[in-house]
Amino acid sequence: MAIKTYKPYTPSRRFMSNLSSNDITSKANVRRLLMKLPVSAGRNNNGRITSRHKEGGAKKLYRIIDFKRNKFNIEGWVRAIEYDPYRNSRIALVVYKDGDKRYIIQPSGLKVGDLVLSAESGLDIKVGFAMKLKNIPIGTIVHNIEMHPKAGGVLARSAGSYAQIMGREGKYTILRMPSSEMRYILGECMATIGIVGNEDFSNISIGKAGRNRHRGIRPQTRGSAMNPVDHPHGGGEGKTGSSGHPVSPWGVPAKGYKTRRKKSSDKLIISRRNK
Repeated sequence: MAIKTYKPYTPSRRFMSNLSSNDITSKANVRRLLMKLPVSAGRNNNGRITSRHKEGGAKKLYRIIDFKRNKFNIEGWVRAIEYDPYRNSRIALVVYKDGDKRYIIQPSGLKVGDLVLSAESGLDIKVGFAMKLKNIPIGTIVHNIEMHPKAGGVLARSAGSYAQIMGREGKYTILRMPSSEMRYILGECMATIGIVGNEDFSNISIGKAGRNRHRGIRPQTRGSAMNPVDHPHGGGEGKTGSSGHPVSPWGVPAKGYKTRRKKSSDKLIISRRNK
């Protein structure tokens, strides 16, 4: 997908780039697949900010995506490739033989008119087809992977991401994740063949602060620009470096300090991304 740049008629335009929308064939028009999500802007049910640097952003409608891919053995055809404001990949509108319409994440190479199928086993290895991990050949590239059977895909869903099937051991399938982590996933879990499309998304330059405001991201203030009452890095005469290691406003070390709690799924991790 082509990245387009702009003539620098303002300073911010000089560095701004965006993705071409030539691949988008239609606007969202299936009303039952659209819904309005409440905007929390980083606040909890008491109205207190629990996640900083967030705001409402531009108004947008959520597209209901079929992450489960549970329309087994029913043929579907891609009718449109659409933009989704809630994710960095494109979405594909699939119309099934029984008249049902669903959105799926668009894999790279999936075009309007292509056939889409889901089944527990027995399908060809084609982009957009979905099967259980235990029935997909070793070495295959997959995305939209479930962690628990019938729960819906949660892994490898962002633009350009994928995982690779590396082997099998008992009821588990060994996957190399996008982070290079190696882990076990139950073979009963569903996965979709191919790489998530829109791979060039990571190469665009935001260019100006206003585009981040549209995305719901508020500006951040450096801790060293604050007063000592507001941040451990604050205070001092003139510009001063922080004494000791950099920390968050609440004193948690900011670089290299492990905050992950032990989880029951830790035993399924073969090798972590951090060697």
